[in-house]
Amino acid sequence: MSVVRRLFSRRTLAYVGATTLGVAGGGYYYLNSGPPYPASVLETRRPPPPWTPPSRQAMLDALENSGKTHPDSEQFDLLIVGGGATGAGVAVDAASRGLRVALVERSDFSSGTSSKSTKLVHGGVRYLQKAVMELDYEQYKLVCEALHERKIFLQTAPYLSHMLPIMLPIYKYWQVPYYWAGCKLYDLLAGKENMESSYLMSKGKALEIFPMLKRDGLVGAVVYYDGQHNDARMNVALVMTAVKLGATVVNYCGVTDLHKNADGKLIGAKVRDQLTGREFDVRAKGIINATGPYADTLLKLNSPDHKSIVRPSSGIHITLPAYYAPSRMGLLDPATSDGRVIFFLPWEGGVVAGTTDTPTKVNAENEEVTANEDEVNWVLDEVRRYLSRDIRVRRGDVLSAWAGLRPLIATRSEGGTEGLVRNHLVSVEESGLVTIAGGKWTTYRAMAEETVNTAVEVFGLQDKVNGPCRTEELRLVGSDGWSPTMFIGLIQRASTMLAYFFGLDTDVATQLSDNYGDRAWTVCALAQPTGEQWPLHGVRLSPNYSYLEAEVLYATRHEYACTAVDVLARRTRLAFVNAQAALSALPRVIEIMSEELGWDRARQRQEFERSIKFLQSMGLPPTIANNNGNGTASWAGWVCENLKDVSLIPVAARKVKVERRGIPVEKSGGGV
Repeated sequence: MSVVRRLFSRRTLAYVGATTLGVAGGGYYYLNSGPPYPASVLETRRPPPPWTPPSRQAMLDALENSGKTHPDSEQFDLLIVGGGATGAGVAVDAASRGLRVALVERSDFSSGTSSKSTKLVHGGVRYLQKAVMELDYEQYKLVCEALHERKIFLQTAPYLSHMLPIMLPIYKYWQVPYYWAGCKLYDLLAGKENMESSYLMSKGKALEIFPMLKRDGLVGAVVYYDGQHNDARMNVALVMTAVKLGATVVNYCGVTDLHKNADGKLIGAKVRDQLTGREFDVRAKGIINATGPYADTLLKLNSPDHKSIVRPSSGIHITLPAYYAPSRMGLLDPATSDGRVIFFLPWEGGVVAGTTDTPTKVNAENEEVTANEDEVNWVLDEVRRYLSRDIRVRRGDVLSAWAGLRPLIATRSEGGTEGLVRNHLVSVEESGLVTIAGGKWTTYRAMAEETVNTAVEVFGLQDKVNGPCRTEELRLVGSDGWSPTMFIGLIQRASTMLAYFFGLDTDVATQLSDNYGDRAWTVCALAQPTGEQWPLHGVRLSPNYSYLEAEVLYATRHEYACTAVDVLARRTRLAFVNAQAALSALPRVIEIMSEELGWDRARQRQEFERSIKFLQSMGLPPTIANNNGNGTASWAGWVCENLKDVSLIPVAARKVKVERRGIPVEKSGGGV
């Protein structure tokens, strides 16, 4: 009896209560320390100092000059091959350390895997599940690394990334403690870098926030937090940051051969300007292979007997209308019909659903990967399983569908790819070629740091670097003057004494702020007046979306956009949000870029045909793309219906066009 009294004495209970409160309070502070967004560096609404990057031609001249043997030419310290997330990240890291860096990309920046991701910045709850259930230490390390990098993502590019709550609906009572414990472990591994703590949600609250959910059998939900970003815009921000740090960066410039000295060591490469066909040599002390799914291609160019290290996997996503999900809540289906995980996420005014994980082969050069119709239907079937029965999930609701290649590292010769760990590999060949392969978007910075560290050691660049890696604190272009309320300054009408009043629609201002950061001021400076009472500026490319014609000019002048697809798919995201809307905007994009870049009729037609082919790979039905019904796109007829500038229209059709616009025929210009 005395023992019981001592156990339940007031002093003991006080100690236990104080200890419990202390542990709980300390744990809460530990898991919730640190702001989700860093404070703005420039506490002002004034535009940042103007900056115009060097032209693409100037970059090409710098590359070609390095290959010449005269005394004034200077070789690069590093030549990076590949302009996706990894290659651009390596360029930023190396340039920030003071190295002389060149980067070449055979297509456009992020034209492959880096623009076709799930748009998540995450540690990977499914990887954590595998780590625990299969006692897989490699999966565990990947989750820990990715959770650390997730927070850095939000700090270095706050305007391009944000927190996103993701709901796991629960339909069985035994899953409540299972999912809750898993999400709490996810929080715990993030530690002080955690975004927000996960929490349980009742059935009623889940349906209030996500009314589209299926009610039958719903028990409740668990909500956890991860990050989301605009992948292609993030890639462009990395490229422009590298340029600002002094790197020489060129898209549409591919490596056709590698040069070695008498000892078999790499000393440079031959590159080809894909737009002009001109070839020239580039000299560099070291070459880095950052070509993602195509890493084996360059490795075989270096050594014909090379054995493949990449096992590419295809993942498809579809875009659905915004009414399929709340604007600020995602959904994760952790147990699909075949055991794969599917995300259902709001993004850029629509809803992205995916992804699949299917072994595949690397496609041919410049060939677009297309979404398989069976996989599109599989995603739709999984969406139906989680949505209310009164919501008709139709194939016609798919606004776009795309497929991307994951550059997974081969760990075994057989089996599927869903079990492969998404870690990365840095290898060095006998010739000195450094290859970085594998990984995922979230860990691009850590991959770049390890790659540059290896390159500095292998190529003897210790005397060239000005210090260790500093990309954990280095903010990307557009971040310094950005704040979550910056968009308000783009909306409000300022005094006419100021030179930067814009009067934009709210959705346009928000889109510009979120995708360009403080560079949105420069975009707005290119915006034409609407001629309406409101908005004052900002002519839209598509009436239903917030992308502006001014963004086409900005992309061409400031972000190295060279084709209409560059603008529609990667500088803006219209092709990913709605392929048919991108088709409607295509004529105006071609018109603006023609005026800016001096395209002739042949180039305009080429852009049209390439864009049609690309949009078909994004899920645009051929019946919509081919308006003459015989399987080939009608350039003359389609342009007549859409282009504003009659000088771009074929002579035979121009009279009809100008009369339709009320323009006298004699003022329509001469023949083309």
